Amino acid sequence: MSFEELWEKQPMLRPRIEKVVVNFGVGESGDRLVKGEKVIQELTGQKPIKTRAKQTNPTFGIRKKLPIGLKVTLRGKRAEEFLRNAFEAFKKEGKKLYDYSFDEYGNFSFGIHEHIDFPGQKYDPMIGVFGMDVCVTLERPGFRVKRRKRCKAKIPRRHRLTKEEAIEFIEKTFGIKVERWEEEVE
Repeated sequence: MSFEELWEKQPMLRPRIEKVVVNFGVGESGDRLVKGEKVIQELTGQKPIKTRAKQTNPTFGIRKKLPIGLKVTLRGKRAEEFLRNAFEAFKKEGKKLYDYSFDEYGNFSFGIHEHIDFPGQKYDPMIGVFGMDVCVTLERPGFRVKRRKRCKAKIPRRHRLTKEEAIEFIEKTFGIKVERWEEEVE
């Protein structure tokens, strides 16, 4: 029985996107951080939060607790819409999504080198080009039990998402071909 047939039979086993985290590592504070904030807000439709340096690095001119990056967490329809655009930009770069990008619970990450690859984005010399990391968390319905405040409980292993299920879900939902790493090596 394929995963698609199983999901039709038991809808509580169908995976869903829990959240998408978009991370801009700007590397410095100041004007570049403000420009990056405008870009990420335009791409996601949400105001980002600033991430701060964990330690001082005099070589790069970074002090501890200095804001050097931006991140946004997207959920629901906004997350799915952003992910469709991100996959389109990812394909435009000519990159492939490999199975080693997925962890054992079906979460995965990929990077986009230039924000101008997104649909509707144009290059502006005043802003420049920003790259980003996109981290996607997948889960099944019922995972709230693990996070709620009252009557928390563990999620049994049989209800957790597997790497293979996540790959099939992404391939079917977004039309992205996930390459197997072993095929490329041989």
